Amino acid sequence: MIFGIGSGLLFFYLPWLKVNSAPGVTYRTVPGAIFSKVARRVGFRIKRQRFSSPARAQQTLDDCLAKGMPVGLQVGVYNLVYLPDEYRFHFNAHNLVVYGKEGNEYLISDPVLSYTTRLTEEELGRVRFAKGVFSPRGHLYYPTDIPKQSIDLRRAIIKGIRQTCNTMLAPFPLVGFRGIEKLSRDIAKWSERYSPKKTNHYLINILRMQEEIGTGGGGFRFVYGAFLQEASAVLGKPELMTLSAEITGIGDAWRDFALEIARLYKQRSSTPDVYKKLSRDLYDIAQREKLFFRKLKAAVEH
Repeated sequence: MIFGIGSGLLFFYLPWLKVNSAPGVTYRTVPGAIFSKVARRVGFRIKRQRFSSPARAQQTLDDCLAKGMPVGLQVGVYNLVYLPDEYRFHFNAHNLVVYGKEGNEYLISDPVLSYTTRLTEEELGRVRFAKGVFSPRGHLYYPTDIPKQSIDLRRAIIKGIRQTCNTMLAPFPLVGFRGIEKLSRDIAKWSERYSPKKTNHYLINILRMQEEIGTGGGGFRFVYGAFLQEASAVLGKPELMTLSAEITGIGDAWRDFALEIARLYKQRSSTPDVYKKLSRDLYDIAQREKLFFRKLKAAVEH
């Protein structure tokens, strides 16, 4: 529900922004945007802070924890020592929750993990002040005022859906379904312009951004399907249940696309003209998403 109200679903292709020496792809809004939109739409307030001083950033975090207040942090992934090596690369848009402190160790809840973990003061300070694109600068955030009156969930849901639909149907070549189309065409161009090694590096970065960063592209479609199931009951719109199944099917197509990239990268693919197939498959996904979001927009407008 939070993901849907916060309009978390997105696609943005950023060919000029290199992530791990490959064109950037994002399947979600910028860090903190979901949180901010949910706060605005349901009526609670969020305090956010960034710091130039690591010592001041740590002291502010400690003060919040001393009051029993869990705190959200934006961090870099590369130096998160509890992650497997294959998950640790230079990406500074990761979020986690610090919910306590014992001695020199912070208690961490990370959405990548199915269990809680810990970081020392030094380890947490390193990831809070990671360098590079989207450097977090000690960014922390937490709720301050919680609404005492009942929340207008219907209004919040409709606003969230409308914004997601408008973004995914936006008339810009790198955003939404048009961004997926553009990426599909570029995959075919990469295979003609670059060596297989470079092309495969670009493709594996798409896979990493899709399947290994948070819930990723395919996973976000499943989350959004679950949101539409809940929204169907709140809004009294049974057609959203049908659309929930449709976006889940699109999520399956994204996963199949990722699996083909993984096979190719591991030199286990026997698919003829595999780069052309990947390009076609992604273009088909773009068309399915275009139709889906048009139907979803129509459903909430009536």
